[in-house]
Amino acid sequence: MTVEHHTFCRVCNAMCGLVVTTVDDRVTRVRGDDDHPLSRGYSCPKGRAIGELHHASHRLDHPQVGRDDDRRRRSWDEALDDLAARLDSVRATIGPDGIAMFLASGSAFDAAGRRAAERFLRLIGSRQKYTATTIDTPCRPLVAESMGGWSGLTPLWDEESATFLLLIGSNPVVSHGHSNAMPDPVRRLRRFRDRGGELVVVDPRRTETATMADTHLAIRPGTDWVLLAWLVRELLDDRPEVDALRTALAPLTLDLVARHTDLEAGSITTLVESIRRHGRVNALTGTGSSMSAHADVAEYLLWVLLALTDSFDVPGGMWFNPGLLSRLDERELPVGDGRPGPGPPSAPQLPRRFDEWPCVGLLHEIESGNVRALVVVGGNPALAFPDTDRTRRALASLETLAVLDIVPTATTALATHVLPATDQLERADTTWLLDTYQLAVAGQYTDAVVSPRAERRPVWWTLGAVAERLGLDLLGAPVGSVTEADLLAPILRRSRCGADSLVDAPSGVVASGPVHGWVTDRVLPDGRWRLEPPDLLAALRGAIDAIEDTDPGRDRSLRLVVHRRMRMMNSQLESLTPGTDDEIGVRVHPDLAATVGGEGASVTVHTEHGSATGRIVIDTRLRTDTVTIGHGSESCDVSRLTSGVSGIDPLTGMVEQSALRCRLSAGA
Repeated sequence: MTVEHHTFCRVCNAMCGLVVTTVDDRVTRVRGDDDHPLSRGYSCPKGRAIGELHHASHRLDHPQVGRDDDRRRRSWDEALDDLAARLDSVRATIGPDGIAMFLASGSAFDAAGRRAAERFLRLIGSRQKYTATTIDTPCRPLVAESMGGWSGLTPLWDEESATFLLLIGSNPVVSHGHSNAMPDPVRRLRRFRDRGGELVVVDPRRTETATMADTHLAIRPGTDWVLLAWLVRELLDDRPEVDALRTALAPLTLDLVARHTDLEAGSITTLVESIRRHGRVNALTGTGSSMSAHADVAEYLLWVLLALTDSFDVPGGMWFNPGLLSRLDERELPVGDGRPGPGPPSAPQLPRRFDEWPCVGLLHEIESGNVRALVVVGGNPALAFPDTDRTRRALASLETLAVLDIVPTATTALATHVLPATDQLERADTTWLLDTYQLAVAGQYTDAVVSPRAERRPVWWTLGAVAERLGLDLLGAPVGSVTEADLLAPILRRSRCGADSLVDAPSGVVASGPVHGWVTDRVLPDGRWRLEPPDLLAALRGAIDAIEDTDPGRDRSLRLVVHRRMRMMNSQLESLTPGTDDEIGVRVHPDLAATVGGEGASVTVHTEHGSATGRIVIDTRLRTDTVTIGHGSESCDVSRLTSGVSGIDPLTGMVEQSALRCRLSAGA
């Protein structure tokens, strides 16, 4: 029987609506849902590939236990009994902190699974929580808490009322937004410009988004913060609460800013004039900025720019989505000042923020023997963590490495327990956790489209079964008597529209567009933004002192940046992406390519930390001093070019991954 199912994509934050056609229990087609109120029929190659992934021959279908030649297929009872016994042994010998968990992007799009994973770690009593947040974007929650009092504040583009949009290191046409979910990005940006909106893109590459912009500023990699510092300096008024900030920015001159950013002075002053003309600003950074050395400073200055132009929590400026399911505007949110907690025992210099330690701290904890068991949910740390060889040695040294995933990865290759998880078509779900990133107060619920194949099990089921063996009540009832619907029901009931409205609306519910005022009224300390948080102000001073002592004209080194890819989300879906795809490789300007063998030739990228080899892909839209490699490819692994020891951000513990100095050599 042929059936069409309304569901939504859970590959990236955009969570576009999909229609999945099945014949019996086989997926035959995946397309965009014309009735979806946000994506309106749009879907990208990643979303359309989920049917192919569901039936892929390399899928993980059966539990496996053991490493290398000793790995064997086991029954679920055998695998879970063994895993529970190992975890119990660690708890008994060195305590609950001997067990760690890494929650990655895959877990963020599994409401029941992510909630079960978080609760599992709490019930065990371990502080060893690590998430993808500290890999690519910890500057955002840091700045949100330091300036606004709560780390969960996420400013969103007001696409209906904004007249000016500034994108820095962000390419939503490919990524569909980072903290801002942007389904159908091309049509949205076209509509914005058609009604008179001005779009400015700051990026070393003329990206797919930059080609749509009124202005593209091809900035020198790693100098976004310098441009933002100048904008803030020019827009500061005479308010006494910014005297320290004004003093810190005083050494900057237009000539200094132009030389360091490699932008024409005229284009910089034109940008300032545009901001003054529009009055209110919408501005977003992407991973091009948030993964660089001065990410904290850049994000801080961006938020100051928005505050100075009265562009927060008001129509025409940036708004904060309280969420259809989250209902943040009705909750008492914890207020913090941005000061971190203590680091892990083996690396006390690293900060603890957002109830977790930075991912680089996990390597220290494993190497020191403090962590002997690691549970990985929906992630691939062997490819995502810095210094690939060190990371893989650490993972291989663990007594227990349990990985819950849907396909083999570099991490499952090192695991002691490989536990096959259901994919998004095999489980019921809702837009929990990420509903505050949407461009409307909206949500969606989906039933499972097809039944799980082979021996795949939901993440919540696997963790619930392990918890039972440890004597812990994870699910509130025996795992065999609980359904996904039971676990999701409380979330749906707490939504603004109630459970029935979500369940009965197969293409989702939009409660409203932008809402304003709740952050100012309920969240901000004393109703005002903190414009001079001490740690961020000190980081700004240090950055300015450093550039005053350097001459950018003498720095002829190449810079490595990283980019998102249309057919992949980090390392997800690489198994479905042909190795000859132009998205995989080392992208360089043709003039630079000619010095190392030309298009298609093998080239090695070197940084002070390591090297990675790939084939040359010509990109005429790049600066001649810029090299770029995509996230998440095992064949050309950008993490081999990073360090888990040097270049660690002192405020967030993030590893420097963008705007790294590099050089090229021909061949492997």
